[in-house]
Amino acid sequence: MSRLAVRKTYKLYIGGAFPRSESGRSYPVTSPKGDFLANASRASRKDARDAVSAARKAFPGWSGATAYNRGQILYRIAEMLEGRRAQFADELGLGKKAALESVDAAIDRLVWYAGWSDKIASVHGTANPVAGPYFNLSTPEPTGVVAVVAPGEPLLGLVSVVAPVIVTGNTCVVVAAERTPLPAITLAEVLATSDLPGGVVNILTGHQAELAPWLAAHMDVNALDLTGVTDPDLALRCEQEAAENLKRVVRPSGDDWAADPGTGRMTAFLETKTVWHPMGV
Repeated sequence: MSRLAVRKTYKLYIGGAFPRSESGRSYPVTSPKGDFLANASRASRKDARDAVSAARKAFPGWSGATAYNRGQILYRIAEMLEGRRAQFADELGLGKKAALESVDAAIDRLVWYAGWSDKIASVHGTANPVAGPYFNLSTPEPTGVVAVVAPGEPLLGLVSVVAPVIVTGNTCVVVAAERTPLPAITLAEVLATSDLPGGVVNILTGHQAELAPWLAAHMDVNALDLTGVTDPDLALRCEQEAAENLKRVVRPSGDDWAADPGTGRMTAFLETKTVWHPMGV
């Protein structure tokens, strides 16, 4: 006797919980061959606002955590992702060998960023030479809430844009890849059961053309990563909206996700604070 297939509708990930979209909307997710896989929630503007509020609420605690602790948590996420390696490989919709290699690369990328957690301040900060009896120190601090439009590469690309944002103490709202959101949703399940505080990462599924401009215009979002935006007109509109409160913007640049990531994505969302302190007599 054959079983009736259970068609799952995945939820959003906001504030450490999995709410349904307030709009009640969803859209079908299909395989590269056109086979139905699941339904994904179609987030609304209200969901985006809720996600920004959750990210802002989580920011003081996360930015105030020690860099070492943030690195430990990213490493824990990598451990848990490896424990679900087969599931992620299935959801990527690639050949088995290519899918497993992509999952392994995403795990390695998380570990790589975890190792930078307590080193980026030393590399990016500096003691400045000044004329006078003062110490002059520049140190990087997190920007705040970052809105991220994830790239079409649904796991390695996703990890490569989220990890550098959070390892440096920022919180984020992520618009998952529209056509391949399942790895992002499964990653949300990993985050929810790791040591990551709720609200540090919030994941929305839906249409980027609907969500990205509202996040770009949101006055409580401090920075914007447009990596996943492929429509030049949409990217321009988002940049124009972001200018209203002088958000930092990372523009789409055709990244090679298999290449060495460098430190650019970490420093893009850091602010430099310079402190003067009198020398002891």
